[in-house]
Amino acid sequence: MQARSQETAPLPGEPGAGNACVVLLHGLGRTYRSMDMIASALRDAGYEAISVDYPSRSKPIEALAVTAVPQGLQYCRNRHADRIHFVTHSMGGLVLRYYLASHPVPELGKVVMLSPPNQGSEVADALVGTVVYDRINGPAGGQLGTGPDGIAARLGRIDYTLGIITGNEQTAVDSWLARQIPGQNDGKVSVARAKVEGMTDFLVLPVTHTFIVMDDKVIAQTLHFLRHGRFRREGIPTEAADLADRDARHVAARSPH
Repeated sequence: MQARSQETAPLPGEPGAGNACVVLLHGLGRTYRSMDMIASALRDAGYEAISVDYPSRSKPIEALAVTAVPQGLQYCRNRHADRIHFVTHSMGGLVLRYYLASHPVPELGKVVMLSPPNQGSEVADALVGTVVYDRINGPAGGQLGTGPDGIAARLGRIDYTLGIITGNEQTAVDSWLARQIPGQNDGKVSVARAKVEGMTDFLVLPVTHTFIVMDDKVIAQTLHFLRHGRFRREGIPTEAADLADRDARHVAARSPH
């Protein structure tokens, strides 16, 4: 953590945390502890931070959103934060998008989404309806498809400052699932489907869906976006972004209008 603190601490002349608070929302089947490394880095950088624990497998996304997000907002408001940022992982991004689509947050600052299925996931397309998938992932898991019945198709464009980081590598466990996904992917979500209309910045890194929340480069980029509203581009290869744009065009061509 000492090395991480040095990497993510503001440099002289950089904007810092100020009176800002960050709400973290974990993904499907995870707990608040999965966001511990990001939360610790945020606190080291001077932010108030709360990682909200919510029962991701027991309720639909709509029900999760109206309980999990207000819990984080209340924590930050109790600390008199004048800006409230969000960092989400995977399905946590859809939980936040659903809430913000109909609930204004006057103090809303910036949002960073890590590996979000913003246009659904082909993995859900392949597995929803199977006994094992449905039993493990519950009602919310059934909402992650790419079709018109999936919640992503109902959420529309966003109108806040949003940076998205996604990966293009897979764990050994996810290698079979990766074959269900066209183009670059992180084993659960394609690079193309992580995007959403209205986003501010988008970054592809060599990380997996499961471990993106523990990657030092991802954490450093998250801090950079919260300070500057953009990712740090120095030394980032452009090939992955070019391939992601190509895949996104293919996804758009296949999607119904």
